[in-house]
Amino acid sequence: MTESVAVLGSTGSIGVQTLDICRKLNIRVDALSAGGNTDILEKQIREFRPSFCGVADEKKGRELSVSVSDTGTKVIYGERAAREIASLSSADTVVNAISGVAGLVPTLSVIRSGKRRIALANKESLVTCGELVMKEAKRRDVEIIPVDSEHSAIFQCVDGREKYLDRLIITASGGPFFGKTREETAFVTSESALSHPTWRMGRRITIDSATMMNKGFEVIEAAWLFSVPVNRIDVTVHRQSVVHSMASFIDGAVIAQLGVPDMRTCISYALSYPSRSDFGGERLDINKIGRLTFTEPDGKNFPLLPLARRAFEAGGTLPASMNAADEVAVDLFLNGRIGFNSISDLVSEVTGSAGNNKITSERDVIEADLAAREATLSLSSRKEYRPVK
Repeated sequence: MTESVAVLGSTGSIGVQTLDICRKLNIRVDALSAGGNTDILEKQIREFRPSFCGVADEKKGRELSVSVSDTGTKVIYGERAAREIASLSSADTVVNAISGVAGLVPTLSVIRSGKRRIALANKESLVTCGELVMKEAKRRDVEIIPVDSEHSAIFQCVDGREKYLDRLIITASGGPFFGKTREETAFVTSESALSHPTWRMGRRITIDSATMMNKGFEVIEAAWLFSVPVNRIDVTVHRQSVVHSMASFIDGAVIAQLGVPDMRTCISYALSYPSRSDFGGERLDINKIGRLTFTEPDGKNFPLLPLARRAFEAGGTLPASMNAADEVAVDLFLNGRIGFNSISDLVSEVTGSAGNNKITSERDVIEADLAAREATLSLSSRKEYRPVK
């Protein structure tokens, strides 16, 4: 059972839910970090009284330092704040809930600082740099406990039986446009794309769910976390979001993890492992479910899932380029500068034309990321990517 935590990305959706679990399980919060949402961060500091707090935005960090000078919390600010917090904190578990590729360097910093455990919610760490992250964690004997609901489910289903594992089965909700064709999604708005049928998540991950990009990322994550080739990782669309994922074993048995769609269950498990804790969450009522359905995903109308498989198989910096293109494309869509279908078109074009280099350090990933961002922004000005009126 975790006794103290550092929460990186504490003002985002996962970060806020993590602090809720800490509040209910009486886990000490030793450090917090955020990008620049200092209004929420100050409230968190005053409630949890951490030893350290990191703010990426230097100006806001300086202002926060003055505002909380009465609390005893040391505020560190600047672009290196999160990684410094990871090293300075005495917490035995670090929760990385930072959104996007910005979470990669803090993940490596946590591992290299020798912390006992990292509860990983930042999928980009593994999508862009999985081989290096897993190698460093193994070398330093650092536990990586997945927080994503799908990978937490697999982690619970496998539970030490890796040598008997045959396949992994990752479930997908299908998002708000399940069953739609590209012709039907050409005119969709950001408001409709953000209307997820079952989960309440951050804006980018909700759009990634709508395009199925998120499920492609999760296939890559699972391949690194569980050392399973992507051709043995299946995806099934499960609209009810009750079965969070499954593990299939060599004797034909399939073990599934079920629960209500609530990330706090996964967070609680990561912080309590190998025990379990009652945080007062909602219980699943099997009798009210009715039925569970499973459908093969549509790779033709939602091409980013198969693209992710190809990028992983190509290896090197290609997954990092794909992730960067997606981050930029989603932001462009949310700001009304490109259409919904243009997300997958842009990501596919940038990934297909990106160079692919061997990863020797995180610097290789950062350089590929920057190049893909520039390419995506440049291509997005073309007429065919603009929103359909």
